[in-house]
Amino acid sequence: MNSYRDLVVWKASVELAVTCYSVTKSFPNSEVYGMTSQIRRSSASIAANIAEGHGRENTGSFIQFLRVAQGSLKELETHLVICGRVGLMPDADTTRLLAQTDEIGRMLRSMVRSLQRKS
Repeated sequence: MNSYRDLVVWKASVELAVTCYSVTKSFPNSEVYGMTSQIRRSSASIAANIAEGHGRENTGSFIQFLRVAQGSLKELETHLVICGRVGLMPDADTTRLLAQTDEIGRMLRSMVRSLQRKS
């Protein structure tokens, strides 16, 4: 693998961030510095941490950045659940986004385990 852009988990994380940006466009202006910002920031952070860890070219560092990406993923999931419960987001969007986060979470855990076995 030559680039983080070849990683399926990175591609899925970018797609998740793009979807989050799209969904939050319909949020009220009063949320621009609240949930809109939080969701966009945490969703973008997942792919960014995967890329940064890969760029370190050190397995231990990569694993650590993948764990940071997992933390951002859990933060995003929490924001999505809250938005669904307070009515900022339709249930269908919440369900779809949480399904994406579940899939990415599985990929991140699998990658961490695989890298740990190799090191």
